Amino acid sequence: MTLRQRDYQPAQRGPLDGVRVLDLSRLFAGNLLTQVLGDFGAEIIKVEAPAGDTLREWQTRGVATHWKVYARNKKSLCLDLRAVRAKELLLRLIPTAAILVESYRPGTLEKMQLGPDVLLGANPRLVIIRISGWGQDGPYAQRPGFGTVVEGMSGFAASNGFADREPVLPPMYLADGAAGLYGASAALIALREVEHNGGHGQVIDLPLLDPLFAILGPQAANYRLTGQPKERTGSRSTNSAPRNVYRTRDGRYISLSASVQSMAERLFRAIGRADLIEDPRYRTNAARVQHAQELDAIVGEFVAQRTQDENVAFFEQADLTVGPIYDIAQILKDRHVVQRELVADYPDPDMQRFPMHAVVPRLQGTPGGIRRSAPRLGEHNRELLAEIGVHEHEYAMLLDEGAVREGAEAVPAS
Repeated sequence: MTLRQRDYQPAQRGPLDGVRVLDLSRLFAGNLLTQVLGDFGAEIIKVEAPAGDTLREWQTRGVATHWKVYARNKKSLCLDLRAVRAKELLLRLIPTAAILVESYRPGTLEKMQLGPDVLLGANPRLVIIRISGWGQDGPYAQRPGFGTVVEGMSGFAASNGFADREPVLPPMYLADGAAGLYGASAALIALREVEHNGGHGQVIDLPLLDPLFAILGPQAANYRLTGQPKERTGSRSTNSAPRNVYRTRDGRYISLSASVQSMAERLFRAIGRADLIEDPRYRTNAARVQHAQELDAIVGEFVAQRTQDENVAFFEQADLTVGPIYDIAQILKDRHVVQRELVADYPDPDMQRFPMHAVVPRLQGTPGGIRRSAPRLGEHNRELLAEIGVHEHEYAMLLDEGAVREGAEAVPAS
């Protein structure tokens, strides 16, 4: 199947229309946070340094694919905040904004004379989201905070992978992603306090560590009960069985989960092993977890006799929870993905057609939309600065001074 062709919808409005966000962050967490808000109508202004957001440098064959996806629905204002005039311009924009997002190392904004006291002084209703690795205080506040380190320290890597091999970090920006999604909800919670409860602006302390640790489940309680850290079990679950990835006859894989009693019994009947229902090793979920290796061998032997497609069809016919393990080539051909437009093609100057994921989640009454493509560096300088009274002559002077920059080419940081 072929991906559907879509175009940008600049006139579409969303439920966050009228909410202005100044995004001073770099890399992934902040960009995901503001992409979520932008997809639902907020005006996102990326305040970029002359070198541009670092996400622009994540390229595949010379194309900044991450930037194209996560900077959609945004404007770019390029300010060199080392310059006094640039900081003055930013402060003049602060009263027009509802939310500000930053990801400097704790204390950096204060050294720039742009700390929360200054920002809230300029706009008492401002919601300030401060992204960092470890938080704005605590013993590790000044440590570098990339997601890789957080994914190791959070307990994720220690529980991910197989027991006889090294801990495994995620192959993507998991800590940043969790923080970005938590941050989007936090922004709206704080904004509701301002808009509906007559509250004031506030600071949101958003480290990468806290959200990732929070979604990893009751690690601490389980450890206190057992005295043992969670083992690495590959794709098995320590909560229910059978649950694993199984190799098919054609060298592909399926994922299968029978995590409730009725599903496990249905599975045993489907594979011709109804005798397992009364076998004390598999009669209860607790027993199945204890004997997961033997149970996986039974299920795996059945799966290995069929192709991926045959297995999926067979288990779906039996009303069991099963799915193929897809790579991206298979995803893009899947009829469900194409029909629901999880991915659609948008016009693009580098690739002609750029496959981009849909707005998530799907609101039926006030849906989000993709209104504009990712901006060039400083593309909206004139538009945004004109709002605060900067006209052409002054703008030319600011360019000469280096307080503002523009153009598609990033300027290397000094």
